[in-house]
Amino acid sequence: QVQFVESGGGLVQPGGSLRLSCAASGFAFSLYGIYWYRQALGKQRELVGTISVGGRTTYEDPVKGRFTLSRDNTKNTVYLQMNSLKPEDTAVYYCNRGPLFRDSWGQGTQVTVSS
Repeated sequence: QVQFVESGGGLVQPGGSLRLSCAASGFAFSLYGIYWYRQALGKQRELVGTISVGGRTTYEDPVKGRFTLSRDNTKNTVYLQMNSLKPEDTAVYYCNRGPLFRDSWGQGTQVTVSS
């Protein structure tokens, strides 16, 4: 079945960096775009960015210029490089194929930005 495993989260100081990974299985990874989302405590889940089959990326305004998506089709993995982290980036981060596919959510990976 389709599965996503997010990893790489942790505690980081403001201004720091983290690289998250999204390992996918159960489908032809190279044929699908991947979406990253995040959900802060007490808030709705929100889109962070997307990466297309061809590697084209889009980012939501709060992360534009600080976050970078990339993909390695040989490893069925998408990476989210997060730089210049802010306390408001604190959230659980998730990935999947986007709203059209109704994939189950993985366990996510917690990112906490705090001094």
